[in-house]
Amino acid sequence: MSDVEEVEPRGAVVPIRRAPAEPVTDDLVVVDLEYSLPSEGEILEVADDVLEGRVLVDQATDPPPTSRLAVLAERRADRPPVVPIWLRSRATAIERIKWETEHVGYIGAYHLVRVPAYAGRLLRRSPRGLGWLLRDVARWVRDIETAPLRDTTVQRGATAEYLLIAKEHRARVRSRLIQAAGALLVAIVGGLLVRLAAPWWVQWLSLGTVLGLLGRYGTASDQRVFDRAVIPARVERLTSDVVVRALGALGIAELNKAAARPDGIEFVAPIREDGPGWRADINLPYGVTAADVMAARQRLASALRRPLGAVWPEPVSDAHPGRLVLWVGHEEMRKQKQPAWPLATAGQCDLFQAIPYGSDQRGRPISVELMFGNVLIGAMPRYGKTFALRVLLMACALDPTAELHLWELKGTGDLKALEQVAHRYGSGAKEETYAAAMAGLREVFAELERRAEVINDLPEDLCPESKVTRRLADTRALRLHPLVLAIDECQELFAHEEFGEEAGRLATAIIKRGPALGIILLLATQRPDKKSLPTSISANAGIRICLRVMGHIETDMILGSGSHTAGIRPSNFTKKDQGISYAVGIDDDPILVRSAYLDAPTSKAIAARARELREQAGTLSGHALGERPPVAPDHDLLLDVLAVVAPDEEKVWNSRVAARLAELRPGAYGQWAGLDDADRTAALTSALKPFGVPVGQVWGTLDDGEGANRRGIARADVVRLTNERRRAKLSA
Repeated sequence: MSDVEEVEPRGAVVPIRRAPAEPVTDDLVVVDLEYSLPSEGEILEVADDVLEGRVLVDQATDPPPTSRLAVLAERRADRPPVVPIWLRSRATAIERIKWETEHVGYIGAYHLVRVPAYAGRLLRRSPRGLGWLLRDVARWVRDIETAPLRDTTVQRGATAEYLLIAKEHRARVRSRLIQAAGALLVAIVGGLLVRLAAPWWVQWLSLGTVLGLLGRYGTASDQRVFDRAVIPARVERLTSDVVVRALGALGIAELNKAAARPDGIEFVAPIREDGPGWRADINLPYGVTAADVMAARQRLASALRRPLGAVWPEPVSDAHPGRLVLWVGHEEMRKQKQPAWPLATAGQCDLFQAIPYGSDQRGRPISVELMFGNVLIGAMPRYGKTFALRVLLMACALDPTAELHLWELKGTGDLKALEQVAHRYGSGAKEETYAAAMAGLREVFAELERRAEVINDLPEDLCPESKVTRRLADTRALRLHPLVLAIDECQELFAHEEFGEEAGRLATAIIKRGPALGIILLLATQRPDKKSLPTSISANAGIRICLRVMGHIETDMILGSGSHTAGIRPSNFTKKDQGISYAVGIDDDPILVRSAYLDAPTSKAIAARARELREQAGTLSGHALGERPPVAPDHDLLLDVLAVVAPDEEKVWNSRVAARLAELRPGAYGQWAGLDDADRTAALTSALKPFGVPVGQVWGTLDDGEGANRRGIARADVVRLTNERRRAKLSA
């Protein structure tokens, strides 16, 4: 083609965005134009009827009403509160007043003790200041600033310009000389009046003022009159400059770029007082997440020149991953005065409501919803793991309807205060305690099965969601009250050579099915490895609390995979951060929480009050009444089944096996004799479940000779499981 005019008309591809009411079509529309392609810079015009009803991709349009409301809601969320946070409660107001008082008092005291030094500096510099003042006044009177201009006109030989400048110079010198003489006269007269008529203290004050002003005038630019107060971190204000400088020192490329630009880091709201510290809401640069800053908390604390325990960056889940809340405390979290536990002296709990647990770094109360959840607590020894468990159990004890099964496998008696209210209780690092805990686990599992049947048989209007409610828990005939099973140092049971496998299997069933049935499992461990804490258990714990651990592996085992990568670093807790933990499952985001501190006397007093509540409600039971737990059976169910099922019987109905067992051992299975076939089937099915015996449909013959399908077992399965147990014991 030789030139543009020879180009034949063709279609032009125009990107468009479909209007909301437009049906789904292709994103590109070919528009036929009757003229040649436009040259560079020429505006392309398209007939209105060609794009009628269509919206171009880059054309600005009003957002739909729903998105407009979302934008307004987001803007409202970013607006600072009308009433400052520190004025919303008496505690925060007192905290703010205390801080301001300490801040002003420190600075005032710092400079007050240095007043003699400041006065000496000014006095030494006053002669130099007088000389500099006379020099500068003389230069001003002589109009010295125009001297270069006059010299330039002389050098250029510009006579006319010089005469004009010289005339203006003489006028300015005359005027300034008169002003200087007038000022000197006023100073002399004023000085004489003060000397002759003013009291002595006014004379000294005037002399001091003059000397001070002369000393200040005689201070060189590289010198200071007043020292800069070295303000402690607890009374130093957090400013945007300090925050930007700190973020730019983290070694994150995009943060470095943003910190180097004016307004490169966006502050969503002014930095403000929030509890015993400062809060900064920040939109990080594009591509930088709050997790990136959280992972660099140690470097951030160094850049802020604050203790590590006072610097806590947090994400904002309801905004975007780049929204960061940086909270910097006046002092380390472990040094802050912790609020008293609300139930320490009075009150009771309802496990169907949130229970008080501790406080966060701002001193705000933290509550935990235990019902329909399970708790896993992990930490190194001596960092507050058992204390955290004890706080939760104290709250459970203050619900008089809760049945407590407590097993403390360390043997130090950390839960002994709760023995007086426990339905089942054991303490000790010995085989007898492990066996009792295993029997207690089997007991809770059997209760799990019973509750499942009760829930299944309830009318829909009483149990519409197939789970325990407060109303059902208060109906004593159903026996669906909250049941709390707590095992401290649970690794001792799960890693046990004899009980470990069965304990893991039963605990897994309880932690999966228990929440809907009113059974709460609380586990505490100092060794969260795969053998000591089966992954099927840790993966199903809804609430996880991690105090100090050694590294990222333990962090992810307790708090969930990816927690360390997300910036959650309980391994950074120091030796003195006892009781401080990261918690997952209490709120939408992982939170920092410090459990309430309940010492031994306080715990005993709370447990005594819990016992009184139970006595009044008539719910005291089990160990608290001096009852002993059921003795472990001296027989083996699987061996008994093999004894009543002949080798030539491949499959047998459970109802018939149960009837035979009742005849074999009336003391153990006699209660099954009076049941009908359906109940005997259910009873044996429940008893066989912990052993893993498969139960299915079995064809058999009734007494009248007719055939029927009923639930039963295969003898071969019982033989196989029995042999596996024997081999496991031999290998151990």
